[in-house]
Order: sequence, then C-alpha cells, then structure tokens
Amino acid sequence: MAETDAALRTVANNVRAARLRAGLSLEELGRRAQVSKGALVGLEKAQGNPNLATLVRLADTLGISVSDLMQGRPEGRVRVVTADAVAPLWTGERGSEARLLLTTSGPAPVEVWRWRLEPDEEYPSHPHQPGVLETVSVTDGRMTLVVDGTEYPVEAGQTATFDGNAPHAYRGAGAGTCHLIMTVHLPPGPAAAS
Repeated sequence: MAETDAALRTVANNVRAARLRAGLSLEELGRRAQVSKGALVGLEKAQGNPNLATLVRLADTLGISVSDLMQGRPEGRVRVVTADAVAPLWTGERGSEARLLLTTSGPAPVEVWRWRLEPDEEYPSHPHQPGVLETVSVTDGRMTLVVDGTEYPVEAGQTATFDGNAPHAYRGAGAGTCHLIMTVHLPPGPAAAS
C-alpha cells in the first residue's frame, strides 16, 4: 500500500509540475486531455486511481511521456529494469497486462513496454499526438494489430510499426498467450499547443 501511495504522489507531483510548465489551468488541461477537472484536482492531490488511458491522454496533452508522469528522477547513467518490479498499468479481465518498463531520456524519448495479451482480449489505445510512432515486436504467440479499423496479423519474430495518432488496438490472437515488446517513439520537444 505504501508503494502505491508513493507512486500516486509521484504522479501527482509530476502532473502538477508539467501542467504549470505548460502554463495550463486545471480547466484547460482537462479540456484538452478530455479529463474532468474534478479528476485532475483529485490526481494532483494524490487521490484516486488514474487508468492507463487517462495517463496517456495527460502525457500526450502535456507533450511528455507516460514515464515522465510516473517516475522520479533517474538514478545514475545506467538503468536496469526487471519487468516484475514494475506494476502493470493495464490489466485485462482475462489476465492480459501492459507494463511500462522505462522511457529513454533525450530530445526524442522512447517508451519501452512489455505486454502480455491473452487470446481475444483487446486493448483499444487512445490516439496519440501527431509525430508519435509505435512499434510492436511479438516475441511469442500471435496478435492482431488494428490501425484505423484495418487488422494486421503479427506473429512471433515479426515487428510492425505505425503512426500512433490513428485509432489503434492490440488484440491477442490464436490459442495461446502473446508476448510482445512495444516502443512508443515520442516527437522531439514539447507538444504544440492546440
């Protein structure tokens, strides 16, 4: 429980700091990210339990990575992350899950995710800001990648890439569990105000 409280405090501090850096009021951030002002007030007070879709919308609106919302300052030059040490940001009813392992630093950060998709379980992703590029590399099993309504089968040993600003979803396919590594390549610099 203390770990969860500490993680929520980190998210609260990071959302508030990013919002202030962007010069946005709670109302304006809520409007742009499609998150209620009440939810934002609660989040900045380290209350509630924001879901992955909310964190993605906030990060995209603020022009930062989801990791930037969730992590404290980096510790040292090399980070080694064990997937089991990172709590899932999404869990499906059938046991699927998505874990954000880390985000690289630099002018064009890359998020590294580890996913497990059970057969026929689907995660519909919120379209990202323009300039976001995603890749999915299936390491075991099969999945169906849905981009802008078109389905693409991706099997073990295959990698797909696509523009993340289109509506997209990830779905487990076949009889067994699908394991994949996903990267989200963020555009350089802060997002343009819209």
